[in-house]
Amino acid sequence: MSGIYIHIPFCKQACYYCDFHFSTSLKKKDEMIAAIIKEIELRKNELENTIIETIYFGGGTPSLLSISEINSIMEAVYEHHEVVENPEITLEANPDDLSNKKIIELSQSKINRLSIGIQSFFEYDLKLMNRAHNADEAKKCLEIATKYFENISIDLIYGIPDCTNEQWIENINTALSFGIPHISSYALTVEPKTALASFIKKGIIKNVDDEKAQAQFYILKDILDKNQFIHYETSNFGKEGFFSKNNTGYWLGKSYLGIGPSAHSFDGNQRSWNVRNNAKYIKAIQENSLPIEREILSTTDKYNEYIMTGLRTIWGVSIAKITQDFGEKYASYLAIQSQKYIEDELLIFENGILKTTHKGQFLSDGIASDLFMLNLA
Repeated sequence: MSGIYIHIPFCKQACYYCDFHFSTSLKKKDEMIAAIIKEIELRKNELENTIIETIYFGGGTPSLLSISEINSIMEAVYEHHEVVENPEITLEANPDDLSNKKIIELSQSKINRLSIGIQSFFEYDLKLMNRAHNADEAKKCLEIATKYFENISIDLIYGIPDCTNEQWIENINTALSFGIPHISSYALTVEPKTALASFIKKGIIKNVDDEKAQAQFYILKDILDKNQFIHYETSNFGKEGFFSKNNTGYWLGKSYLGIGPSAHSFDGNQRSWNVRNNAKYIKAIQENSLPIEREILSTTDKYNEYIMTGLRTIWGVSIAKITQDFGEKYASYLAIQSQKYIEDELLIFENGILKTTHKGQFLSDGIASDLFMLNLA
């Protein structure tokens, strides 16, 4: 089983913290959609003999597209790929795009899962991040969406400057009041060359506080645990039956095809990525050329990726898989490198599986990087 990711590189305005590829100009939207549809056709054989089980519209802001535009892209996927009978089809959406009419139209399409970028229910936070929606729109869209969609995920950001623990708890409880079955939550991160990085450097916005972010991570984890959410990946919490199949596929090493500018693909042995430029992408596709760079993964690359993804999930890292797929040298190296984290109670080794402990979950990426193999081919 495989997935298809479709990158829609347009936004109404730029969030201060975002370093994803997008444009706030919609002048080339029609050309972009045509190019995306053509790329789907040009790459129809890359996932040969595999069945598509997830389709994910990411961005950017896919909810900027009309229903007819979304449907035209999905029709291309169905035309050129075999799709399971009941695939998970997710649309990332912003609250300001989700009018009552738009939600009903989406519910009548093949879209069966919404991932809504709420980020916060506080007006101050939304303005600080330069979000296009306001707090009332955040709540209103959820009131409507929950009437038409069972499978809804929302994004929440913690560690926002001046957001107190009490406000963070209110954010979580507000989300829970709508009966949302899935929450993705991320620490506010200062990425280089973003507006947020510039404002912090100039003293316009306070810098993020890592200790506060860590505290709010555990507040989130504890509250969601009490509300029957399963913390199945560092940033993702879902009720039973509502894990993201698309994202789970990434973490478990399944193949996927990335369509659109800047989109990444993976087939088990190589990664590829499209050019991060709308005009260059459109021009290449119009000329029947794929604007792609490819990288063959070494055994060490695959090992490191498995460590990174495995430690972020409830499934952990299997020592038997390490031995089978990568060899005894890698298994021995992992045993030696992980020992100090086991002694510090940040990792635990049970039934042949290495996992982060409750204490270690917030630090999983840093721990994983210390377990990477650097000196074997």
